[in-house]
Amino acid sequence: MTHKTTKPKYLITGATGKTGTLVTEQLRAKGANVRAMVRKIDARSDRLTKLGAEVVIGDFYDLTSLKAAMTDIEGVYFCYPAAGDRLLEAAANVAIAAKEKGVSRVVDMSQISALETAKSPLSYQHWQAEQVLDWADVGAVHIRPTFFAEDLYLFTGGQVKKTGQVVLPFGQGRHAPIAANDIAAVVVALLKDPKSHIGERLVLTGPESLDMATLTKRMGAHFGLDLAYVDVPVEAWQQALYGLPGFSSALIEHLGAVALDHQVGIFDAETSVVEDLTGRAPEKLEAFIERNRDYF
Repeated sequence: MTHKTTKPKYLITGATGKTGTLVTEQLRAKGANVRAMVRKIDARSDRLTKLGAEVVIGDFYDLTSLKAAMTDIEGVYFCYPAAGDRLLEAAANVAIAAKEKGVSRVVDMSQISALETAKSPLSYQHWQAEQVLDWADVGAVHIRPTFFAEDLYLFTGGQVKKTGQVVLPFGQGRHAPIAANDIAAVVVALLKDPKSHIGERLVLTGPESLDMATLTKRMGAHFGLDLAYVDVPVEAWQQALYGLPGFSSALIEHLGAVALDHQVGIFDAETSVVEDLTGRAPEKLEAFIERNRDYF
């Protein structure tokens, strides 16, 4: 039988990523014991150590390292990198290790476009991963966020000041951008107490579902700029991404497919999940823009 520590310990995978660091930070602020799994020791992992986390090196494709990382662990945050293309293998290894080590809950970072009919191979693998984790009976809860609010400056930041335009292939579709801080707060709440949510697919959104023209206009108004949204063909946008740092072929294929999903309304949702689980409303668009003004 796997020995459990008296105080719950949580394993955060992808711990140096956008949400992983925030989940670690928020758990430590609550006094929780945290083990942070990283690919290598560097400045980003050093930050986790300074937060008081136990940092370990692990690999989703190395089952032995995953089993070691999950020893004496109560709950796991499974967050696979967006640029990866072996999600199903990673999910299977996470499920095997969690089952063997007696993990009682796994919060799985999925996405709103995770569908059996998904056009994106990565979105389809997210759907498959959900099934695998459910079959493993390890207390999996799946979160399906819409586009991160951070994507607004990652995709548009350089354009705003130089051109006065936001150029994206999102059509007339709508989404409610959600800040990584709010996603992390939901993960923390579910790790500490999943309640009746085990087996559920929880769609996470910001407070307002807006089309890109409206989002662009409101961003511009906040900065005192006359910004225009320019809708472009998906293929042209994908071509512009090739060669940029951090954009693998798999990621570019995925982004093109989810852009098409956005055009047909798959991302158009507003839910109360953030407030229901954290007790506070998700961050509003203008508040997020102001907090991240330098990135824009």
